[in-house]
Amino acid sequence: MKIINIMGGGPPSLVPPIEKFMEEEWVGVDRGTVELLKRGIKPIAAFGDFDSVSIEELAGVKAEIPNLAKYKPEKDETDMELALIWALEQEPDCIRLFGASGGRIDHSLANIQLVEKYAVLAPQSAIYILDNRNAVWIKGPGTYQVHKDSTKKYISFLPSTETVKGLTLKGFKYPLVDQYVEKGSTLCISNELLEDSGTFSFSEGILIIIRSND
Repeated sequence: MKIINIMGGGPPSLVPPIEKFMEEEWVGVDRGTVELLKRGIKPIAAFGDFDSVSIEELAGVKAEIPNLAKYKPEKDETDMELALIWALEQEPDCIRLFGASGGRIDHSLANIQLVEKYAVLAPQSAIYILDNRNAVWIKGPGTYQVHKDSTKKYISFLPSTETVKGLTLKGFKYPLVDQYVEKGSTLCISNELLEDSGTFSFSEGILIIIRSND
């Protein structure tokens, strides 16, 4: 399985342990590139306007990373989107986004919408946003299996489209069968798996899936 991890410039304190991913491929986004180098990870590429790093830090980034794409601050895409577009061009099976949530609300919401956009445009690559309390991903119609995670016991399903049709949850504390769920509904907040795994399926719409803990 080909996996690309992307480190954004969100609060480092919210980045989950990444030691088990250190040997995988990494991409830096703006200040996230500096964070990777501090953690002993040399990314294969880096993107951004680098307006959030010092002159000394930028010099260090340039010295360490030949594949550096530096942009002017005045551009149509965020640094994260530029990195995500590049990562998708490498045709990975999975992309994980770190440092993409928990800081500025506009950046967090924009990154969730990015995942939604490319989950539709490039469904062959599973895209996740991960921090030390949450895992977020987005799916279109289908049937999917989820496994119990003791570090993130709660699973919520939020419609991204105006409606989600045919939502069925099996193996959950609060099961559903062929449920119609409107955007803004809190029906599917804080569910839990009863066994080691369960399934969710739906026939129409787009779902945001969030696994979290308290």
